[in-house]
Amino acid sequence: MAWVMEHQAVFSTLALLSLALLVVSMVVFPLVVVHLPADYFVREHREPVRRRRRQPVLWAALTVAKNVVGAVLIVAGVAMLVLPGQGILTILIGLALTNFPGKFAFERRLFGRPPVHRALNRIRKTAGKPPLKVPEEE
Repeated sequence: MAWVMEHQAVFSTLALLSLALLVVSMVVFPLVVVHLPADYFVREHREPVRRRRRQPVLWAALTVAKNVVGAVLIVAGVAMLVLPGQGILTILIGLALTNFPGKFAFERRLFGRPPVHRALNRIRKTAGKPPLKVPEEE
């Protein structure tokens, strides 16, 4: 117990970070789901981003920054599995931000699970958007 009292600032910071991530995820996640095209998960490939061609150095810097933030969120999410916070949600947000081989296939498999696509389509229905199409079993 003395160790916890000695590191109270660390625990307070982690609690505030957890609360901030909860609020941000409650606002940002539904916005992302609502703005996805209805055929996002049934496409064969993702469309390339045109901005990449115009500003390659800026694009590379933003990609590195996005991946670093994603990695930090994954580590924080793993810590939140044993500390106060929404660990699984934080890990999923971190995975969404990072780029790794097989990410699109992972997203499709995750969305293919009935509880996941029902929940996401419920968010879209509330916003007046058509449901996301479910990928066929592979």
